[in-house]
Amino acid sequence: MASSPVTINGNASPLTDSPLASSGPLHSLRPSPSMLRRPSNFVETDSCAIVVMGASGDLAKKKTFPALYKLFQQNLLPPRTRIFGFARTAMHIDAFHARMREYLAPKTDCSDELQARQQLNDFLSLVTYSNGSYSCDEPDGFNAMIEDIESNFEMQPHVRHRNRLYYLALPPSTYPTVCRLVRKHGMGNTSVAARVGASVEEALSLSPAGDVAAADATGGWLRVIIEKPFGHDLESSDRLMSDIGELLSEEQVYRIDHYLGKELVQNLVVMRFANRFLSPLWTRDNISNVQIIFKEPFGTEGRGGYFDQVGILRDVIQNHLLQVMALLAMEKPVSLSSDDVRDEKLKVLRAVKRVPLEDVVLGQYIGDEAKGKPSYRDDPTVPEGSNADTFAMCVLYVNNERWDGVPWILKAGKALNERKAEVRVQLRDVAGDLFGADSSVAGRQARNELVLRLQPDEAIYMKMTVKQPGLGVEICQSELELRYDYKYAGVAIPDAYERLILDALRGDQQHFVRRDELREAWAIFEPVLHAMKHGDLIPEPYVYGSRGPLSADELRESRGHHTTAATFDALRGLSCELRGLPEDAIPSDASGMSHPLTP
Repeated sequence: MASSPVTINGNASPLTDSPLASSGPLHSLRPSPSMLRRPSNFVETDSCAIVVMGASGDLAKKKTFPALYKLFQQNLLPPRTRIFGFARTAMHIDAFHARMREYLAPKTDCSDELQARQQLNDFLSLVTYSNGSYSCDEPDGFNAMIEDIESNFEMQPHVRHRNRLYYLALPPSTYPTVCRLVRKHGMGNTSVAARVGASVEEALSLSPAGDVAAADATGGWLRVIIEKPFGHDLESSDRLMSDIGELLSEEQVYRIDHYLGKELVQNLVVMRFANRFLSPLWTRDNISNVQIIFKEPFGTEGRGGYFDQVGILRDVIQNHLLQVMALLAMEKPVSLSSDDVRDEKLKVLRAVKRVPLEDVVLGQYIGDEAKGKPSYRDDPTVPEGSNADTFAMCVLYVNNERWDGVPWILKAGKALNERKAEVRVQLRDVAGDLFGADSSVAGRQARNELVLRLQPDEAIYMKMTVKQPGLGVEICQSELELRYDYKYAGVAIPDAYERLILDALRGDQQHFVRRDELREAWAIFEPVLHAMKHGDLIPEPYVYGSRGPLSADELRESRGHHTTAATFDALRGLSCELRGLPEDAIPSDASGMSHPLTP
């Protein structure tokens, strides 16, 4: 029986009648018809305007528009959606579309190139572009775009709600100005003024920020997505959030942290609270320490000017890794509603002790002349003598009944020996060890670890001690593993921005950072940031391509982590075999090996 056609943004799609839409070995190459249905909370009589502020910038063209295009391809944009790009740069719409095509065109051979080209053309037909100032003092360009939005709404028959999503792909310093522009001019001519018979300015002055969501006479909503960094310390963050809070309600502000949109991070809540065997393990009685690791094998590469103002601690640890930690450490929420989940995360952040300087190691990479690798300070955009941190490790402690005394080791760095982001939950030693030296590593018992590889090559695996096959009783460590590339072969894992933009369109704030969470996150690192500002905490040098400063490993071991390398020699041989290399091609020094088992 032929499947019924699926509508993609108003157009019937022939894909559902193609062989790729049916079951069989190729069915995973495209979404099934059931996956192409719009979410139930999208109302067919609603119309939506998505406004990308800063549309000519790198973030918009590399992340925002590709995510919107993927949602369009899966029919997951709300009905009657139009996309409006706005930036300072003067550009003809054809030039803007040509620029977008570079990032939206398929990167691999497509089974139907003509169909793919038509689909891209259909998407771009929904996208327009205009330019102007972000200042309320020069609103002409912005007002012209708002008139286009209103005209689009007016041309659509039987529109019940006129919804607006603003994505601020802009530097955070512009947020208060742009939010003021949106509040003053971005509601269009069907605002609360129409109901009270006043001007827009007068109506909004009578109405608190929380009423702007309901200010549209049609009952439509207004939501604004903003990007990190949200300040550079507690004081600046409070000031920025206060400025925005005077203009928009908390329900309207979506602070995006793309780590919360990653597949394995989204799996944390499911894994923790839907598997009974994990529940009794998830306490200080069984867990020795938890590592949350972010490593990149490249340096700043021309972005040193920006990075110098931020550093790796602010750029990665204070937000991405701390959010992952909160999900791992929180108690079971009452429900999966946005506020119930974020309430539990907030309790964790409030229980984290402020970080003392002795629990912190900072580093900055230096060049490796033999390998032609530059130092951080060789970047021409980096100020001379910069002490910016390109590596940071912090040990945190959660002062509550479940986690008292358990070190949470957060580590992030650039120009390291490999690319990966992962969580490693290391369990305590087995009491009354029967096997003694046979199961030990460097005189210590080999420990179980639950590892969640966030990127690349998403995986979940448990390291456990087993008997090697044979007549003797020889002990080794092996893995029970779930590899996404094997288990879910052919299933496209959504990009984080794709998922989070969809959440914002649905009005789901669960995976966005609430203001009180943000404040507690900055407060945790206040002692460290203060010491860095006054020169009391200087980054240590480490060689480009290494594991980072030696003192970081020393700090980790001193806080109770045991490096488990019982199977290193076997893994080295296996890795060489898989790569078709001689066994001595990989050095016997574990610090140089890039393998999931090496932390």
